Amino acid sequence: MDSVTLYCTAALAAVGGIYWFVCVLGPAERKGKRALDLSGGSISAENVKDNYNQYWSFFRKPKEIETAEKVPDFVDTFYNLVTDIYEWGWGQSFHFSPSIPGKSDKDATRIHEEMAVDLIKVKPGQKILDAGCGVGGPMRAIAAHSKAHVTGITINDYQVKRAKLHNKKAGLDHLCDVVCGNFLQMPFDDNSFDGAYSIEATCHAPKLEEVYAEIYRVMKPGSLYVSYEWVTTDKYRDDDEEHREVIQGIERGDALPGMRSYSDIAAAARRVGFEVVQEKDLAKPPAKPWWNRLKMGRIAYWRNHVVVVVLSAVGIAPKGTVDVHEMLFKTADYLSRGGETGIFSPMHMILCRKPEKASSE
Repeated sequence: MDSVTLYCTAALAAVGGIYWFVCVLGPAERKGKRALDLSGGSISAENVKDNYNQYWSFFRKPKEIETAEKVPDFVDTFYNLVTDIYEWGWGQSFHFSPSIPGKSDKDATRIHEEMAVDLIKVKPGQKILDAGCGVGGPMRAIAAHSKAHVTGITINDYQVKRAKLHNKKAGLDHLCDVVCGNFLQMPFDDNSFDGAYSIEATCHAPKLEEVYAEIYRVMKPGSLYVSYEWVTTDKYRDDDEEHREVIQGIERGDALPGMRSYSDIAAAARRVGFEVVQEKDLAKPPAKPWWNRLKMGRIAYWRNHVVVVVLSAVGIAPKGTVDVHEMLFKTADYLSRGGETGIFSPMHMILCRKPEKASSE
């Protein structure tokens, strides 16, 4: 083989390899987002870097947001920065689930979501609320499983657009709707939903009572609400420097105004009027480790990081995307450490009922 032929063969192989690396390996599980389409959500490309810096400016101290009033903007900025990367590298369901032997990550995620709607015992045709719906991965699984009508709310307008697009592509737009709004002040009438759920979403609320009270308001008397909460467990020790580092790392990298203790959850629900039906940490044995997917995804992260660096260097991905991706990798390490040590759970489940006697508080 002469040198020209060898050169051409090598060039074709390189081009083919890059295409496979970016366009075949690049899309998320549901192929909803390609690496070439990474953006800053509703933030213009030229402002992504500035908004990334603004995200960090929200912190006065490593684990504190300056004021509770700034939390909605803080969370909105975060999801503009990370939504595309989440979809591309993780999938359309922005949450964790226990590993299930013999099941794919995608199936384990779906089963975890279906369990939520099974717990609130809704019937086909009933109307339920997804408080903090993201791009609607759980919503679509739950609607397909239960045949209930699901209305989701997210503070991020870009996520609304993504969710509506996915709903239509999945043929579920007749069962799924999404509105842009703050789940602390929802644009829904009192007593209007037959049930409600939140999957790893209320952790973004400055005060848990505030979001629980608003969910309570819009639920019909007698209906059920289930939430999977991010918490520190009974193994967490505030006087342990490593424990504090892990939890603060999770807070900083996931837009949390502060991590709650597992012991705070039921008390907050009761204070707003809920009856607590069941409470359980779904991460505890015999559940299989939820963090395995993070650890097994390290090779995928480095592959993705190379893609992000290249796309940012040539001007396809916005400046600042590399910083966001690196932040999420560091956060994944803190999450893994939180799971391995048992000091953190992203799936402390609480099932609540709005009392029948409740009418129009």
